[in-house]
Amino acid sequence: MTVKAEVLDYLLTRRSVGQAFLKEPGPSPEELRQILTIGTRVPDHGKLAPWRLILIEGDDRIRAGEKLAEIAKRNNSNLDEAGMEIERRQFLPAPLTIGVLSAPKPSPKIPHFEQLISAGNVAFNLEHAAYALGYAAQWVTRWYSYDTEAAAMLGAREGERFVGFIMIGTPSVVIEDRPRPALEEVVSKWQG
Repeated sequence: MTVKAEVLDYLLTRRSVGQAFLKEPGPSPEELRQILTIGTRVPDHGKLAPWRLILIEGDDRIRAGEKLAEIAKRNNSNLDEAGMEIERRQFLPAPLTIGVLSAPKPSPKIPHFEQLISAGNVAFNLEHAAYALGYAAQWVTRWYSYDTEAAAMLGAREGERFVGFIMIGTPSVVIEDRPRPALEEVVSKWQG
């Protein structure tokens, strides 16, 4: 068996970088295609491809933010201008956001839960692919992942739901690692 030391090092040091620290440039069209190809190479029992991806980039980031601000204001009439500005900037400054939708397919053998997990794997693989190409990423779920009107505006169809949004860009800072759980606290041995 061949040990892939560079892969081990990557997996031991990978760290999300918050969207405020993701700047231009974003992936080129060729790099994006590679990110999407790697992102969709996930466990998929039944070969259902129970997920879809929505790209938000360029000026669409601003337009999507404007629409989110409108929905947020309808949901909360007390939302002030500062709050509206936060909503307008939901997809900035990251040059690229990929919305990952769980899009379950009818199947007598594969439960929706398995299909949802497959979509979650797509989200994490997109992060891995971005990092492999020298970018950084952050997986976020915010109110608009769960708000029916906002999710539909962002591309969710009937029966679909966002598992998250992967924001990708060039990191502007080096993020220190956070404390990780002690294995003794999260791992146990089955005792029968």
